[in-house]
Amino acid sequence: MSPSRIFSLIKTPCGRAKFNELNTQKGLLSRIRLGWFVFFAAIRDWNLKNPDQSEGSES
Repeated sequence: MSPSRIFSLIKTPCGRAKFNELNTQKGLLSRIRLGWFVFFAAIRDWNLKNPDQSEGSES
């Protein structure tokens, strides 16, 4: 998944920073931890507004 797609799921600045940190690490366990993080961050941020979308762009 591209970062823009992930950032539509992870909406908090701290979550996005943690995603970028985990995404730079290599190895099997690091990839598993990244997937685990994305899964739970997406659940936590489900009801939050996406800060990348402006208020006037709704159609």
